[in-house]
Amino acid sequence: MMEAIQAAIDTVEHECGVRVLYAAESGSRAWGFASPDSDYDVRFVYAHPRDWYVSVFEQRDVIERMLPGDLDVSGWDLRKALRLSSKCNLAFNEWFGSPIVYRQDEAFAADIRAVNEACFQPARALYHYLSMARGTYADYLGSEQVRIKKLFYFLRPILGCRWIEQARTQPPTRFAELVAAPWVSDEERGWIAAIEARKAVAKEGDLEGVPDWLRQWMVGGIEHFQRIGASLANRADVDPQVLDHVLRKWSKDAAA
Repeated sequence: MMEAIQAAIDTVEHECGVRVLYAAESGSRAWGFASPDSDYDVRFVYAHPRDWYVSVFEQRDVIERMLPGDLDVSGWDLRKALRLSSKCNLAFNEWFGSPIVYRQDEAFAADIRAVNEACFQPARALYHYLSMARGTYADYLGSEQVRIKKLFYFLRPILGCRWIEQARTQPPTRFAELVAAPWVSDEERGWIAAIEARKAVAKEGDLEGVPDWLRQWMVGGIEHFQRIGASLANRADVDPQVLDHVLRKWSKDAAA
């Protein structure tokens, strides 16, 4: 699969006349709890030569490829990526925390991580992850029997909320790092590890009951973060000149 991913990135660069500056895995494989049949979700940032950005009408700023072998390859143009970063786009932030990196210019990745950090908005980020947790609970975890995998689609964002509450920074992309945080108790780590062990041997559609104590923990987490979200101060908007500098720097010789 690695060869297929590298070939797909090379093809994008050749066919579109761009330079892929960063490409990484997104979704469940990056989070650390993929199923054996999970898709490969490759996300990337690319840049055109600078003249492409000097145009009366803006052009398409997304490249998408659905390839055989459950390979989903898609990316954002650098200008689009910077605009979204300026609004604290959490999906984009997670790309740059992915433990599975397929291609990167290290200096570029460092520049983007600095921008992402400067643009991080704790309250907005907390509400993003809270919405994910609340939606997963409402859609998949309200019944007596639930799919084990869906528990992790709740646990990851709710622990992301706790990270933001405590650290005021972007939560790690890897679920294991969220669980290892000092504000997660040994008791919580213990029962999370037990659920992970059951998931490792379960089939995709296997169901299990949710004990009352776990349901109370999930509902309590939702209520707590809904209550404190408004108290998290947002940072001031980033200087647009910082974003412009990154765009000019990395679009200058993008096709070289």
